[in-house]
This record gives sequence, C-alpha cells and structure tokens, in this order.
Amino acid sequence: MVFSSIIFLFCFLPVTLAIYTVAGRKVQNAILLGASLFFYAWGEQIYVLVMIASILANYTCGVMMVSWRDGRPSRAVLASAIFINLAVLGFFKYSNFLVNNINIFLTHWGIPAFDLAPVHLPIGISFFTFQAMSYIIDVYRLNVKAQRNIISLGLYISLFPQLIAGPIVRYHDISEQLLNRRMNLNDFAYGVQRFFFGLSKKVLLANPLGAIADQIFSLAAADLTSPVAWLGAVCYTLQIYFDFSGYSDMAIGLGRVFGFHFLENFNYPYISRSIQEFWRRWHISLSNWLRDYLYIPLGGNRKGEIRTYVNLYIVFVLCGLWHGASWTFVLWGLYHGFFLALERSRVGLWLNRVWQPL
Repeated sequence: MVFSSIIFLFCFLPVTLAIYTVAGRKVQNAILLGASLFFYAWGEQIYVLVMIASILANYTCGVMMVSWRDGRPSRAVLASAIFINLAVLGFFKYSNFLVNNINIFLTHWGIPAFDLAPVHLPIGISFFTFQAMSYIIDVYRLNVKAQRNIISLGLYISLFPQLIAGPIVRYHDISEQLLNRRMNLNDFAYGVQRFFFGLSKKVLLANPLGAIADQIFSLAAADLTSPVAWLGAVCYTLQIYFDFSGYSDMAIGLGRVFGFHFLENFNYPYISRSIQEFWRRWHISLSNWLRDYLYIPLGGNRKGEIRTYVNLYIVFVLCGLWHGASWTFVLWGLYHGFFLALERSRVGLWLNRVWQPL
C-alpha cells in the first residue's frame, strides 16, 4: 500500500484517523501499532512476521541489556542485538548478491555453483532495521531508558508514516512523543498541507519525470543522441529528488497529523556548493545516523588525516550497500567517499577560494 494509492487515501487513512481520534489516549498507541502492522501486511503479507520478530528481539535485548547483573548496560547483549539486526537485513537484502558473486568465482575455477532461489526483499527493512539499531545503541549509551512497554517500542519500529521510505526516526527524538503527545488543530492543518505537498511532488512531478527517464534509459545505444541522453539524466536527477523528498514530506505530514514531530529529511540539496554540503542537505536522517553510529565510533576525524579518509570510505561504501545490493552502489559510495575525502584535504581549501561555479 503506497501513500498515493486510492485504497490508502480514501479507505485506510480515514478509517485509521477516525478510530484514533475517538479512542482514549491509553489505547491510541495500540491502535496505531495495529494499523501499522496491517499497513505493512497489506503489501508484504507473511513477511510482516519479519517485522514482528524484529520488534520482539529488540524489545527483549533492550530489557536484558539494562537488567544485567552489575547494573551496567551489557556489551554482550548489545553485540547480540546488532548481530541479530544485521543478520536479518543481510539475509533478506544481500543473500542473492553475495551468492551470485561467489558463483562467479566458483564457475571460473570449475567448481559447482550454489543454487539459491531469489530471496524476497521486504519493503522498508533497511529503514526499520536502522531504527531498531539506533534504539539499542542509545539504550547502551544511556541516552534513553529501555522501553518496557512492547506496544510503544513496536509502534516506534513499525510506525507506518515513515515505514516505506523514511525518514529514519531515531528513538531519542520521539521517545517522549510515544508516551505524551496531543493532536491539535494547528498540527493537523500543517500535517495535511505537508502531506499534499509531498503527494503532489510524487504524483505530478516524480512519476512523469520517471516515465521520461525510463523511456530514454531503455533506448538502444544507436538511438541515443547526446541531447536525449542529457534529457534522461536531468529527468532522473529530478525524479529521485521529488520522489524521495515527496515521500519524506508525506511522512512528516502524516506524523504531524497523529501528533508526532519528525525531523526534516531534505533541505534543497541541489543548491549545495560541495559534496559535504550536499550530504548535510540530502537524506539528512541517514547522514546523521551514519555519522553518529558509524563514523564517530570508527574514530571520525580524531585519529589523523589518513584514518579520517579511511573512515569516510568505509562509511560511504556501506552507505552505498545500504541503498542497494549491487556493485553500482558500491562504486557510487566510493565516488562520494572520494570527493568527501578530497574536500577535506588541501584541495578542499583551494576549492573554497576559487570561483564558486567551479
């Protein structure tokens, strides 16, 4: 079920909103949790069990982590929780990619290849897995208390407004809102307006631009002139922005309607004057997640110039793989990592002084 579908706009959303509005505050989280699981099961069917298993595993690990013998958060439980989350993500998202690459090596050496049926990729698994890990890590760091109400934690992991395409909502940003939030007319009006801005980006801009880009990308090389190739590139550039930022707008708007205040995820990224600035404006929730839970723990820029560049490359190779299980995304990550490292070097100091269009 997508936000732009008739079934969502005229059935699921009005019914959910009506039930949520008339229900008492004590059961509103349970209603939203049930609606979110139904929303996910509508498209993923049996794979909703993957999400339920993630909720149960992270709830259990969170409680166990702070219930350890000496009263300090358990590093062993943290490691176990991260392993479980990454194992689930790795199996569903990267199994086929890994086996296909192993089979290329095996075939080259005349060894029988592995036979693995295509593994289904549950929608949004990258988003809710990263959210679950942010909760576990924040509990370990004592930034938040372990959530002992499984309904509240389940709602955090499965909340349908940001389940499909983000933003990645970190637990410490909405932990209080899970317990205490109120609907009011101003938030409702803003949420509806923001939702329809996002819906318009998706339906009126992203979809038509995507149709043009797809048609051009499907042309044979002999039929592809330079102007047509540039038209395809520009249309695709605009499509991915309006599609992704449109979904973020819809998520932020829907969240506000139900009393949640999600952080912004896009801030006019195509006016950026550097790759560093671009990543402060594009998919902000992912950039912040990678910074706080990967780049800084790796040492950030605190261990010398070379180590900083290595950390940037590690982060952006993994960022590429997070976006998709293919070598093109690995190369995309290396590309961005290279320019980020370049801008941090002496070349970056020179670029800051030269003519801005360059």
